[in-house]
Amino acid sequence: MTGISRRELLGTAMVTSALVNARPVFGMALAAAGGRDPRVEALIAAMTPREKAGQLTLMASAIGGRAATALNPPGTAAGAAAQIAAARAGELTGVFNGEGSGWHRRLQDAAVNSRLGIPMIFAADVIHGFRTIFPVPLAEAASFDPGLAQRTARVAAIEAAAAGIDWTFAPMVDIARDSRWGRGVEGAGEDVLLGRLFAAARVAGFQGRSLTDPDAVAACAKHFAAYGAGEAGLDYNSVDMSERTLREIYFPPFESALGAGAASVMAAFNEISGIPATANHWLLSDVLRGEWGFRGLVVSDYTADEELIAHGFARDGRDAARLAFLAGVDMSMQSGLYLAHLPELVASGAVPVARLDEAVRRVLTLKAAVGLLDDPFRRLGAGRERRLVRRPAHLALALEAARRAIVLLKNDGNLLPLAQGQRVALIGPFAAGAHDLIGPWNVYGDDGEAVDLATGLRAALRDPALLTVAAGSGVEAALPGGIGAAVAAARAADVVVLAIGEAANMSGEAQSRTDVTVPAPQRDLVRAVVATGKPVVIVLTTGRALALDDAVLAAPAILVSWFLGSAAGTAIAETLVGHSAPSGRLPVSFPIESGQEPYHYDHKPTGRPQPPGALQPYKARYRTVPNLARFAFGHGLTYGQMVYGDPDVGGGELGWNHTIDVSVLVTNTGKTDASEVVQVYVHARSASVTQPVRRLIAFRRCRIAPGTSETVHFVLDRKDLGFTGIDGRATVEPGRFDIWIAPSAEAGQPAQIELQPPIASASAP
Repeated sequence: MTGISRRELLGTAMVTSALVNARPVFGMALAAAGGRDPRVEALIAAMTPREKAGQLTLMASAIGGRAATALNPPGTAAGAAAQIAAARAGELTGVFNGEGSGWHRRLQDAAVNSRLGIPMIFAADVIHGFRTIFPVPLAEAASFDPGLAQRTARVAAIEAAAAGIDWTFAPMVDIARDSRWGRGVEGAGEDVLLGRLFAAARVAGFQGRSLTDPDAVAACAKHFAAYGAGEAGLDYNSVDMSERTLREIYFPPFESALGAGAASVMAAFNEISGIPATANHWLLSDVLRGEWGFRGLVVSDYTADEELIAHGFARDGRDAARLAFLAGVDMSMQSGLYLAHLPELVASGAVPVARLDEAVRRVLTLKAAVGLLDDPFRRLGAGRERRLVRRPAHLALALEAARRAIVLLKNDGNLLPLAQGQRVALIGPFAAGAHDLIGPWNVYGDDGEAVDLATGLRAALRDPALLTVAAGSGVEAALPGGIGAAVAAARAADVVVLAIGEAANMSGEAQSRTDVTVPAPQRDLVRAVVATGKPVVIVLTTGRALALDDAVLAAPAILVSWFLGSAAGTAIAETLVGHSAPSGRLPVSFPIESGQEPYHYDHKPTGRPQPPGALQPYKARYRTVPNLARFAFGHGLTYGQMVYGDPDVGGGELGWNHTIDVSVLVTNTGKTDASEVVQVYVHARSASVTQPVRRLIAFRRCRIAPGTSETVHFVLDRKDLGFTGIDGRATVEPGRFDIWIAPSAEAGQPAQIELQPPIASASAP
């Protein structure tokens, strides 16, 4: 079986070849004449300054979709009648998180009957599904399959578009390296390569073949930039970092999203080195537009322009509007500052009219690109929503995605899969009930439409009467008599499935945690159940990496189930009984202790690295633990038994303009077919900029039958060994590299390859 390198993978992983273009560009088709649409230019010429400001004003829908009001309160003045009046006056460009096609049709009727008849655009936070709910993005990243993410985003777009949605505030492509931060659940984890691949895949899925198709929605890459790097994992917090770190870690997923054609970008809440992102001209204009050539729309996050006042960066609302607008934020979300202040700012000369027209042009071009200028009701056809949501094929994909997101952390004594005919005690706050199934940040989904674990297990067991269910504990509070009932159920069973972890409202926006552990009442439950001596399988519900204590680690088997969506209980149950085999891998490192955060596998060695073995004094470690993970990035077991040979690098020499074939022999010594993710990591022994201890450059999934072996090959060239140089640009330097072909970021022994310097006539990288 032949693997592929990072460079090849980026170009061929079902995401679009644009991912590796030299510079990302705005992916929407434009009219031929100077790249401008004559319809757009005619509208701009006819608009008043207030109508132009209206096109730059986006508000939360007065009639919200299911959970929308709790997630983004629309405000006291945002009544339905007021929004219809604003649409008719041409003072509202669109709304987000609205309730269904019927309400959207009412608003669109008002907009097309305004003076200029400019249609509204309807947006939504479609983060991991619309009505068919897929695993949260972090869980989906555990599949290590960007093609799967593209397929789930495609279904999410079909369903959202059927409700009249034209634009989604997704994907979130922030690299998240501190599990205390709650919004890591929305992204692809801690690794740059994985982040790039999933960013591009989700954009391709949302936007489909053409944005004008009625089942396509425009994507929005967010949050630009470094939102996931807030100090101490605290949401909205300050970020202070070097430009090199921005370019090497936090920018690449955005470049990949834009290379895949993302129509829009959302500015981040946080400041970067003293300048809030929403007013950061270098970030939004010099880099995004000047260097990368982005031609699309930049939208603020929710009231982020107004928050420039609280940052201490703007004097008042007028100043905040001026600063955000001149920095490059085209559209204001929710604050109303642009409508309130832009007409006067232009009249006074504080904002050039050309900048106002430029922003309006981007908004109208987006509306044209999604087909609204041709047919304002193209996504609002009667009956489309009823026909196209939660279709059998969509639910089948939700089940497939949920199965592939599950990660098996340990399986001592091959406790899993469970043998049929055993008495099973299902215990824990996540054992049963229509709660905490679909996970955080879902506007239109419903736990009541998802399958809980108890229901899934009853369906998976040959004799459902063998299942006993007991809560044992609440999520963050003990239940009177709960532990006693749980212990009694465990003693009467042959095996215990213990469903513990975080509630959905413990992850997501504004849900930073100081202690990333299983809540104390559940740890008490675990200790009591484990003390019965019965074999215990932990099923861990979570939206982040957790530090697992000794009681949890004492269980012989641990599955990470994340938040899996509509088919959660079915997928977990099928995995427990062996109808489906675990194949997920951790997209984030699980630390030994909370105090290690922020922890990521590709940290620097420092000048005093802790060597393997016993802890040594005066090394880069904590007093009690090494600078390692409990369960490393990329880790995940199968029901097979995988044995890796040593990496084969041939002669170990890589010519400057040549490739090298590296390979490893992987043997399944178990009794079950297994899907293995073989991973390639490198480390430069010396470089002009210090390099991480390991960096993922390629991976390959392969299926290996029991008792057989596969030699998995990867073809690398010098670009796979590149990094961001002293000047902030991509560079490659000759020298010696360690290379691992291993099942995780902390496994295996390295081989060495030598990148030869270029000959005199060779061109630079």
